Amino acid sequence: MNRREVRDAWEAIAATYADRRDADGSDAALVGELAASLPPEATVLDVGCGDGARTLSNLPPGSVGLDFSREGLRLARQNVPEARLLQGDMTALPVADASVDAITAYHAVFHVHREDHPTVYCEFARVLRPGGTLLMTLPSGRFHTVREGWMGGRMLFSAPGPERTRSQLADAGFENLRTAEVSDPLGSTATFVFADRTADAGGDDDEQ
Repeated sequence: MNRREVRDAWEAIAATYADRRDADGSDAALVGELAASLPPEATVLDVGCGDGARTLSNLPPGSVGLDFSREGLRLARQNVPEARLLQGDMTALPVADASVDAITAYHAVFHVHREDHPTVYCEFARVLRPGGTLLMTLPSGRFHTVREGWMGGRMLFSAPGPERTRSQLADAGFENLRTAEVSDPLGSTATFVFADRTADAGGDDDEQ
């Protein structure tokens, strides 16, 4: 699936995904841990915010939700009316350099082709302020597949594996990686990683 096909797929299944996922759980609790570490009046960018119920609604006031899907953003407007919302692609974030204190990316990056993940992580580093924190899902394995029938539609899942992901994050300018095993919104388990942007972040985005 190309990026347009992935976007169209999310438009079709956004409401179903919102209905089926649990808004509670230990991965949602990580948002509170992140928020507690941030300065007053911090700006957080929630990448792949979807309907906003799980992450965006628990982030500090004034946080920004970004999603590929217009339908996801429509649902987020209903659930988190005070949030700032943007439609965009995480491979080219419509956000200024060094403008956010933290990024959350829950179950989001593995819907981008794994060859483009280094570009995504460099974009995360670009928009984070030095010392800012990224909280994202760490893929459980190496895979590249289109799941037919997922949420009543079809969806791309693509990742180079957890160790390669850690390496790509380091190459993009992230350090102090630490992980947490938690329950995910569909009733399974997932691993998340916290990573801090170094002062000289912005490593190369060569695909390897």
